[in-house]
Amino acid sequence: MANEDADRDRRLPADREEPVGEPVVRADPAVTGERAQEAVGFDPDDPESVAEAAETVRAFSENTVGAADNVYMLRGAAACAALVRGVGSYKEAVERAGGDVSVSFVRKWARVHDLPQAIRRHVARGDIAPTAAKHIARVSGVDRFDLAWAVVDADLTVRQVRRIASEIDGETTAAAALAARGIELGRIELSLPLDVYRELRRRASIENREPGDLVAEALESHFADTSY
Repeated sequence: MANEDADRDRRLPADREEPVGEPVVRADPAVTGERAQEAVGFDPDDPESVAEAAETVRAFSENTVGAADNVYMLRGAAACAALVRGVGSYKEAVERAGGDVSVSFVRKWARVHDLPQAIRRHVARGDIAPTAAKHIARVSGVDRFDLAWAVVDADLTVRQVRRIASEIDGETTAAAALAARGIELGRIELSLPLDVYRELRRRASIENREPGDLVAEALESHFADTSY
């Protein structure tokens, strides 16, 4: 089982793979609509862009009004990540930003920017609150995905996410912490075209199998042949 988990960890991208500061999610109209045109990227190798990131981080730390705006929060997270890369350390990032910006603040939001794209897209869509994403970012590997999908499927509160994230360590997985609360991962409701649904039911009956087993088998084959 341990080997299977290790293999799965290697297959899943646990952190972002795009360049730091690049607004991949924020610039996607399918996610942010017309606001995609407003997406701002930050280049940690460009002094002017780093200066802009510093200004953005300070404004971000002082503007609590934007807390309900997920896209705004992701922009602030991007600025934190780019600023840290650009100046080389959290301490220097805090000094460049000025104001009441703290190391803890920059570190937490930079980690949110480093979350896998699949999770950040749900943050941008409003399915995962940015404050919940901060706690998801505290864990690593497949636990990040398991906790994120639990937020989406089980409608976890930010307080619940924080407590679960605190329990996850080398011995307790996200799945185990969720199971202890009666939250079962792996259950999802799907809507299928009628002809596909009809054929799925027919084949499952003939093969004496559950429909979910056939769907899982088909998806495993599909995922093995594709990558993102």
